[in-house]
Amino acid sequence: MVEIELDGKKVEVAEGSLVMHAAEQAGTYIPHFCYHKKLSIAANCRMCLVDIEKAPKPMPACATPVTQGMIVRTKSEKAIKAQQSVMEFLLINHPLDCPICDQGGECQLQDLAVGYGGSSSRYEEEKRVVFHKDVGPLISMEEMSRCIHCTRCVRFGQEVAGVMELGMIHRGEHAEITTVVNDTVDSELSGNMIDICPVGALTSKPFRYSARTWELSRRKSVSPHDSTGANLVVQVKNNKVMRVVPLENEAVNECWIADRDRFSYEALNSDERLTQPMLKQGGAWKTVDWTTALEYVANGLKQIGTDHGPASVGMLVSPHSTLEELHLASLLTRGLGSDNIDHRLRHAEFPAPEGVRHLGTSIASLSRLQRVLVVGSDLRKDHPLFAQRIRQAVRNGGVVNAIHANESDWAMPVANQWLAPSSDWADVLAAVASAVAAAVGVAAPTDTPGNEAAAAIAKSMLGGERKAILLGNAAAHHPRASSLLALAGWIARHTGASVGYLTEAANTVGAQLVGAMPVQGGLNAGQMLNGALKAVLLLNTEPEFDSAAGAQANSALGQAQMVVTLSPFKANMAFSDVLLPIAPFTETSGSFVNAEGLVQSFHAVVKPLGDTRPGWKVLRVLANLMGIPGFDFESSQDVLKQVVPAVAAARVPADLLNNMTVAPMDLSPTTREPVVARIYQLDGLVRRASSLQMTADARNLPTGVPA
Repeated sequence: MVEIELDGKKVEVAEGSLVMHAAEQAGTYIPHFCYHKKLSIAANCRMCLVDIEKAPKPMPACATPVTQGMIVRTKSEKAIKAQQSVMEFLLINHPLDCPICDQGGECQLQDLAVGYGGSSSRYEEEKRVVFHKDVGPLISMEEMSRCIHCTRCVRFGQEVAGVMELGMIHRGEHAEITTVVNDTVDSELSGNMIDICPVGALTSKPFRYSARTWELSRRKSVSPHDSTGANLVVQVKNNKVMRVVPLENEAVNECWIADRDRFSYEALNSDERLTQPMLKQGGAWKTVDWTTALEYVANGLKQIGTDHGPASVGMLVSPHSTLEELHLASLLTRGLGSDNIDHRLRHAEFPAPEGVRHLGTSIASLSRLQRVLVVGSDLRKDHPLFAQRIRQAVRNGGVVNAIHANESDWAMPVANQWLAPSSDWADVLAAVASAVAAAVGVAAPTDTPGNEAAAAIAKSMLGGERKAILLGNAAAHHPRASSLLALAGWIARHTGASVGYLTEAANTVGAQLVGAMPVQGGLNAGQMLNGALKAVLLLNTEPEFDSAAGAQANSALGQAQMVVTLSPFKANMAFSDVLLPIAPFTETSGSFVNAEGLVQSFHAVVKPLGDTRPGWKVLRVLANLMGIPGFDFESSQDVLKQVVPAVAAARVPADLLNNMTVAPMDLSPTTREPVVARIYQLDGLVRRASSLQMTADARNLPTGVPA
């Protein structure tokens, strides 16, 4: 540790720290623009100049290491004059367009100009003009004359997103930030550039000119998309979601969110929202009140149960639903005497429940991994925030190994990549296990011999200390998913790695915890989507897009006597008989359980649109109408209290390993490809977010290819 004096106070900081770090630790604010705690040091704005005793001139706090006995003054006349001079230079060319700037009210330059700017300018020459750039549907670069060249956006692309999409060209007054060859900015994390821009040069294109920052109410929430459980601040005006930005949580999403977390709010205000219950009568849709709709459903379920037995009724639920909705859906289905409920809509294999399939380690630990083997995942697109954490690990010396069917750009070095058809993945993983067995001198779990590629992965995984084997969405949805898990578990035990699933959705773990799958011999999702039911309830899901059955689900479900869709959107209208409008995550309270098993609860941020009702409440009333006991819940918190014992079990470490049967394993080739949703097709919200659907990823074009 090193002790320095900062503005007359003694501060003790770790050796190698910078003056800026010491100031942060002491609670002293030093003005800055280019410095960001998650990015490398650029030291190019010079706003953080401070007075250091015995130094011949003011020094940048962000780039000056502390030394024993150093005396730093941040408020001396020398420091203040230096900072005021820097501010004068920054304002020389800055346009005076604060009244129409989207950054107004939350602009670092605006805030610091109050304290360090002059009351008049000595600059009389013409101000420079930088032409706007069109970099895609998400980021607006219409006012690049505002740019102060802090290069935060450039460094973010290189260091966090892993793709240098922006760079600075030319020098002096001709310098500008651009994509160089007029490409679009297509990173799945690109929206974070908007947050870290200290001025109004990079702004949100969907939000542009729609509200002033001081008009917005700010409310906490949790992302309903992938399994990170990213913490959000949802900004609201006139009971309408206007913008979504990250809420910092170092253990989960740090200070970043993926673009689908940020921009999917557009779907909440789309024309496709379902705002009133609807019944199909004579082939035509008719709007009805809630009482009529729920009585119709209750009577229909009772009649079908009487005519065909309870086993003719089932429910397909989305793993993007809240924990409370999934729990009540399970209780309702079983209260009807049926075990036909499932959330595993894209799966090809449906093993009996055996432990909780989760990440097997903490999300934060991904940043510190020294060795990782990823099986069956386009990591960057499936789990953008997990990918950026593993990218951090690689920057610190970590080594990534991958087994996948297609080569893709992970925006990080991949040391060993074994490309093989998904039909052969079990055999490939068995070869790696054999190579590990040969290296450590134990019997291999199968007869599959190792080879050079297997030996390279085995050697890598036997090195280092902090290791993980991560099974992606394609591995979870694979016809040999159990064999892949068993082999991964064997390799993990003999290499000292953790093993787990990246898990597909916001509540994949939660769905397992509350039993949203058959446990007493009921039909699984594959069987229900094959036309095996007379009455089907669909909770927050569109089987055509959310299931392995695809378009075939429409005809199969169309054979049922009654199909009830509970959704925020006008979905499944081709084969449904009833549409019940339930609230999206912004209009209901609830909980999600992320990949590591962390339960995160949230409240509604706006009132339900039209006659929309929270999903848990609709399920409770439906159960009451049908006389099913145990549905006396007054709030979502009451539902959560009932689930708490099961939720606590999710935090038990290594249950994937402890509750897993290693043999027998089926290594035979498969004829069925695992079904994995593309990045902007994951759920109903992102599918209806117009700006996301205009991106290169949504159009399935290579980066930089125009439409």
